[in-house]
Amino acid sequence: MRASRINEFLSYLVLSIWSLIVLFPIWTLIVNSLKSQKGIFADPFGLPKVLSFDGYLRVLGDSNFPIYFANTMIVVGISLILILFFGSLAAYAMASWDSWVTTVLYVFFIAGLMIPIRIATIDLVRLMIQLKLQDTIWSLIPVYVAMGMPIATFILTTFIREIPKDIFEAARIDGASRFRIYLRIVVPLVRPALATVAIFNMVKIWNDFWFPLVFIRAEESRTVALGVSLLFGQYRTDWTTALSTLSLAAIPILVLYVLLSKEFIKGLTAGAVKG
Repeated sequence: MRASRINEFLSYLVLSIWSLIVLFPIWTLIVNSLKSQKGIFADPFGLPKVLSFDGYLRVLGDSNFPIYFANTMIVVGISLILILFFGSLAAYAMASWDSWVTTVLYVFFIAGLMIPIRIATIDLVRLMIQLKLQDTIWSLIPVYVAMGMPIATFILTTFIREIPKDIFEAARIDGASRFRIYLRIVVPLVRPALATVAIFNMVKIWNDFWFPLVFIRAEESRTVALGVSLLFGQYRTDWTTALSTLSLAAIPILVLYVLLSKEFIKGLTAGAVKG
């Protein structure tokens, strides 16, 4: 009894320390965004003595942040929809079809996790120029879909293979087509996996700086990550504006995580097989 209490105490202690380590950068970001430039350098970790919203007012009123934010939301939204749709379809096909062909395809997708897509940057730039997508946000979507497909296929294939085959057989006996089985059975049962894939890919796409830097030079097509980088100068940086921008940019990721984390906690196939 005493040993179990000690283990429980140590578990809570480790979790509390880890929570503080994770929350400290967020605390520093938000607190300093409400300070003036002098206040940041005077006390970077303390509470602001006088609340200053000048950084947020400059970001929302005197900058192109709303344009960057809208561009990023469009790119992330369309990319996630395509990744989840095509990734779940590919996973459903590979989980349902037992053949050496599916094994080869599965290995092909897994190889995408080990080979970074950035090594093909020069070829991708040439491709975007030929497709006349250079300097537009539409040049980013195909690249991000290609980046997200390997991890989506890997996670979703594993989840779909764990679904009892009796469910699929019963649906086929009732006359359901494969696509109807996919919509009515597979998608609801793998929602936790879809949430995991969405969170993982959104963070990666939202924070990506490399491909917007390479593909986009037009002001009206920049993303948040690229726009924030312009606030950090070589000799002088407006830290209040930069931290205010980063605080606003972090909101969508936190909101998505809060919404989808509930789905992740739910049972994978709770109530799927009942007598």
